[in-house]
Order: sequence, then structure tokens, then C-alpha cells
Amino acid sequence: MSLIDKISEEIKNAMKAKNKLKLEALRSIKKELLEARTAANSGGEISEEEEIKILQRMVKQRKDSANIYSAQGRADLYDNEMAEAEIIAQFLPEQLSPEALEEELKKIIEEVGAESMKDMGKVMGAATKKLAGKADGKDISDTVKRLLTQ
Repeated sequence: MSLIDKISEEIKNAMKAKNKLKLEALRSIKKELLEARTAANSGGEISEEEEIKILQRMVKQRKDSANIYSAQGRADLYDNEMAEAEIIAQFLPEQLSPEALEEELKKIIEEVGAESMKDMGKVMGAATKKLAGKADGKDISDTVKRLLTQ
């Protein structure tokens, strides 16, 4: 079952349950995926990697908005954005724990033969491909920096 089919099924369930928040989040996912599918260069299909990137971007947008609302003292809007981020994140692959991320990055550093911060670009290139959807880019970057400066 494709991601759009899963989303459509979840939209039906949310409509039956009259869950407005979940319905809004699911509709925004479907909209983004359909827009990506109909983009000029996609040929009517998008890869699983592209779907993951879209979902990650959506979660990041919601969290960034939530942080702004929090700074402005708008708890109602903060809660709404964080709840949407959680709903969207349910469709992402299981995220790696910090320990598991560190282990994977140590393997990648060994594979590419990185020894210092000069090799960070090589490590990041390999890591972002291998760990796409399993870890946040900022977490990968921070961990790689820490490992290469030890």
C-alpha cells in the first residue's frame, strides 16, 4: 500500500472519528505528496526517499512554527503545531536513538576513512544517504562533528 493510500485511509478514519486536528494534518500531507507527484519533473511518481524528505520537511516546519509560538506565549497554537508534527511523524521510519546513531556514524566514518574535520563533507554525504529518514540532519551533523573532533 502506497503512502498516499495509507493517508487516504487515515483521512477516512479521522473523518468518521470527527478528529479535526488529525484530519487537517493528514490533508496537508496528502496535498504535499500530490503536489510533488504532479510537479513538472516528477513524471507522476515520487520515490520513497522523496516522500520521506517531504514528511521530514513538514515535521520541521511544524516544530519551527511551534518554537515561534512558544516564544510569543501562544500555548494554544504551540500545542496545535506540536500535535500536527507528531501525527506527521507517525508516517516516517523509526528514528534512531542517539546511541544507535552514534554507532552507525562510527561505521560510516571508518568506511570513508575520515580522520579529521576536513573529512566531514565525505562523512555527511554518506551518512545522509544511508540514514535518510532515520535521523534528523542536525543530529547527524552534531554527532559527526563530535566524533571527528575527539
